[in-house]
Amino acid sequence: MQIGLLPAEVHDVFVGAGLAVAGAVFAHEVRRRGRSDPRLWYLVAGALVGGLLVSRLAGWARHLDSVSAGVLIAKRLCRYPWHSGDLFAPAVAAGMAVGRVGCLLTERPGTPTGTSWGVTLGAADAARFPGTPPGVALHPSFAYEIVFQILAFALLVALRDRVTRPDALFTGYLVGYAAFRFLVELVRGNEVVAAGMSRSQIFLLCCLPLLGWRLRRLMTVREEETTWAR
Repeated sequence: MQIGLLPAEVHDVFVGAGLAVAGAVFAHEVRRRGRSDPRLWYLVAGALVGGLLVSRLAGWARHLDSVSAGVLIAKRLCRYPWHSGDLFAPAVAAGMAVGRVGCLLTERPGTPTGTSWGVTLGAADAARFPGTPPGVALHPSFAYEIVFQILAFALLVALRDRVTRPDALFTGYLVGYAAFRFLVELVRGNEVVAAGMSRSQIFLLCCLPLLGWRLRRLMTVREEETTWAR
């Protein structure tokens, strides 16, 4: 299937739409869980600022966990002491699913593939990305990620009342996404910089053990130490 890539500005439109969707899902989770502290909205502002800032950067920096970083900074500034990760988990997955549509429509799809669902670029679109062959079926790597985020959102919604340890749901999502992102880099076509890996893979390889340790710690800590603070 041949596609024509849209102008780069379309990417920003979908990033904005993804942030709006994430905000709506977060607001629903706040109401559903009965969390009334107004400082939660400062955390949302921190997540939005972090997401917008990193979306404008290039290279490996674009793959930083900007949402978590923005939330942590906002927590320190407004002195919000409680756990909030599980409020953000479904919101981040939903927002990412929408935002990645912009990547699918404006960026290089991926590496060559022999599959029937590969997409091809015309000469003009392929010329925007050095080394991309025109008329050759390419992996729709961003479509893979959209599917992952949709499935992650559905799973997070299904588990949100069953996983009671604070931040375990969000940490589990980050572990799953980091592992998926490492694998999808194999067909994304980003520059290989060392040991057959892209910058994103090197970054994720460093983060995965830390995320795994964090998840294991959350799952083994005593139940009385993980009571939700309202």
